[in-house]
Formats: sequence, structure tokens, C-alpha cells
Amino acid sequence: MTSMTTGTSHRAEANRRRILDVALAELLRDPDASMDQIARAAGVVRRTVYGHFPSRDALISTLVDEAVQALSEADAAGREGVDDPAEAVARSVLAVWEIADRYRLLIALAQRTVTMQGIRERLAPVREVSVGLLQRGLDENVFVSPLPAPALAYVHEQMLFAVMEAVNDGLLTAHEAGRCAAVSVLTAAGVPASRATALVAKLNS
Repeated sequence: MTSMTTGTSHRAEANRRRILDVALAELLRDPDASMDQIARAAGVVRRTVYGHFPSRDALISTLVDEAVQALSEADAAGREGVDDPAEAVARSVLAVWEIADRYRLLIALAQRTVTMQGIRERLAPVREVSVGLLQRGLDENVFVSPLPAPALAYVHEQMLFAVMEAVNDGLLTAHEAGRCAAVSVLTAAGVPASRATALVAKLNS
């Protein structure tokens, strides 16, 4: 009985994973994709999708949670082992953008459902780490800003969302967006534009 239960559980989890992967692809292709479309693309019946996710909003919310987790891991990996606050911020933004570029259409879509407040709350742990890094940079005079570190972290976060929207609206290419975002975040923290540009170019080469 236990082996049958385990097998059923594995199948259910595999179905759930497939639905999420297919849903992300479908929603990036068509932001208005319905649960029926997602079910057909995943090769399951509509009832199976609803068995895992009671609504389209719940499905999108789960995808956003996964996106935030991926962003958090990229942020940590980008900063790991880097002492200079400016380089740590630049590496973090470049690493985060690689993930954010994949999810930027999803995040734009989520703003209709999860709401920006919901996304902001999910990003709280990432922001907390950013505040610590920015505070260290301010203390060491690497960064210069009239804003305290917590407010500056909010500004940086909103700048990244704005860059995503600029790409979505065709104002900036995805290829150059990561570099532009990193330079913009550094200059917003008071790093001279020439140094910010040179640092990002070196890291992005």
C-alpha cells in the first residue's frame, strides 16, 4: 500500500511540475492563456490542472513564488565572496537580470493578479540583504546617497522593475538591459558613471 501511495504521490508531483513548466511557457507566449489552454499544452485534462491550482491566479502566484526563489538564489550567488560593495551590487544585478529576463513578462502579468504589493512582500528577504550591503557601502563611502539604505534598496528594486517594463515595451533590448540596469543601479547609489560603466563592462565581458 505504501509503495502505491508513494507512486501516486510521485505522479502527482510530476504532473504539478509539468503543469507549472508548461504554464510558464504558455503565459510567456500568450499572457491571456486560459487554464484550458494550459491543460491542453500540458497534455492533461482541465480537472487535473484545477486539482493542483484552484484558480488561474493561484497558478500565477505559484509561478511568481518560484521566480522570486530563483531571483533570491541568483542574488546570493552573484554576491558570494565579493568584498567590494560596488562590485557586489553590480554582480548581483547582472546575475539577477539573467533570471529576471526569463520571468519579466510573468512579473508584468502578475502585477494584474498578485499585485505589486504582493510581489514586494515576496522580495522582502532579498531586499533585507540588499539593505545590509548598501549600508556597508554607505559606511565605507563607496556609495553616496541622500537616501538611507532601506529607501535606496526600494529605489533599486523599482529601477529593476522599470527596466523590465522598458524591455517589455520595446524601449530597450533584453541583450543590453542587464548592463544598463547594473550601471543605473550603481549610479543611483552615487558611484561615478565612469567607474560604474567600467566596472560593469569588466564584469560583463
